Amino acid sequence: MAVRVKHIPTRTCVACGRSAAKRDLVRVVRTPEGDVAVDAAGKLSGRGAYLCSDPACLRRGVEKGRLARALKTTLSSEQREALIAALAAPEALA
Repeated sequence: MAVRVKHIPTRTCVACGRSAAKRDLVRVVRTPEGDVAVDAAGKLSGRGAYLCSDPACLRRGVEKGRLARALKTTLSSEQREALIAALAAPEALA
């Protein structure tokens, strides 16, 4: 009997373009209300984008505007700083 291999969904990091398993990336979502937040559980509704858990990649995605472009929104400087702080927190990367 052949063993069936379980499908592992993959996503692409918006900062570096690396493709990885969905569980290995951090999801950031723009909610229908327009807020931008880190989605640790991956269950929030809204437009999502994925970033590598590498701190340099997280910072590059936010600062270079790649995350804002993927979420189809503009981020103020306060929102950028809040996202960088939230992404740097260990519970966001769990």
